[in-house]
Amino acid sequence: MSATLPVNEAGAASTRRSPTRRLLMAAGLIALIAAAVWGARWWTVGRFIQGTDDAYLQADSMTVAPKVSGYVAEVLVGDNQTVAVGQPLVRLDSRQYEAALEQSNATVAARRADIVRGEAELMQQQASIGEARAQLDGAVSNEAHALAQVKRYEPLAATGAETEERVADLRNTARQATATRAADAAALQVAERQVANLQAQIQQAHAQLDAAVASTQQSQLDEQDTVLRSTIAGRVGDRTVRIGQYVQPGTRLMTIVPVQDVYLTANFKETQIGLMRVGQPATIRVDALPGEDLHGTVDSFSPGTGSQFALLPAQNATGNFTKIVQRVPVKIHIAAGPETRKVLLPGLSVNVDVDTRGARDTAERMERENGRG
Repeated sequence: MSATLPVNEAGAASTRRSPTRRLLMAAGLIALIAAAVWGARWWTVGRFIQGTDDAYLQADSMTVAPKVSGYVAEVLVGDNQTVAVGQPLVRLDSRQYEAALEQSNATVAARRADIVRGEAELMQQQASIGEARAQLDGAVSNEAHALAQVKRYEPLAATGAETEERVADLRNTARQATATRAADAAALQVAERQVANLQAQIQQAHAQLDAAVASTQQSQLDEQDTVLRSTIAGRVGDRTVRIGQYVQPGTRLMTIVPVQDVYLTANFKETQIGLMRVGQPATIRVDALPGEDLHGTVDSFSPGTGSQFALLPAQNATGNFTKIVQRVPVKIHIAAGPETRKVLLPGLSVNVDVDTRGARDTAERMERENGRG
């Protein structure tokens, strides 16, 4: 029996090794299949996916700032409040601007009165010209009659039929008529020249009226600008304004963020954008929404790398140049519903993958066509 025992132990050991061998073979086969599936997936899809985690949500925010100076009389919105287009946000003390508007209106009324007075004076002057012309016509007639009398009585005086005193009186009357005619003619010229002066005054009054109307319009704008309104729909952020605060034109009071129009800016390496095209699909994963994939499309590409728009662009014309892979900002439109957009806030971190298969297929087709050509 002692000789049989080792044979049974060897068989038992062989029996124990057989399941282990099968498990190892099965594991190897599964690993081989998984590698094949992964390789096929990479070849058909993975190698066309360009991804980055250097991506952030952004929105075209609007900074609220006054156009006029004054003390803040009322703040009409609170922190993080949703506002609509045209909704009042802040009201400044408008009393000084209302007074300026009233003064401008009074100036406009005065300039219009000047025009009316000038036109009335012009009409009166036209009547005066008519009167002066009539007087001149009468003076001309008197002069002609006086000269005719002198001409008629001079021969009579020469024959003794009329006295020299009579002729002298007629000559004196003729000279007076001539002087009167000259004075009336001069008066008519003065009256006619006064018309041009009155017309110039009326034109000046019109110009002053235009200036007063422009000043009134500016006063109206200043008075209207004391109420600051939102030009876009969104939510209030970074509200720093307080009642009683004195603000100057351009003082930042708050920011309106259009959260409903949030988009994605992804900074891809320059080696990744060769096959990217507008309209390509993108898969978006927001850190604030773990486990949820959003979808979007490539909207546009920046006209330069991020370093080109830096405050101090790098100058690489030096001897110690080190090549650094540049990044290009790519704007991506997000397709999401209103409930999801409530969570999408500017500044959130995002991972994004862009599928460039369409561009790769087009490039390969062009290469084949060029090869045949």
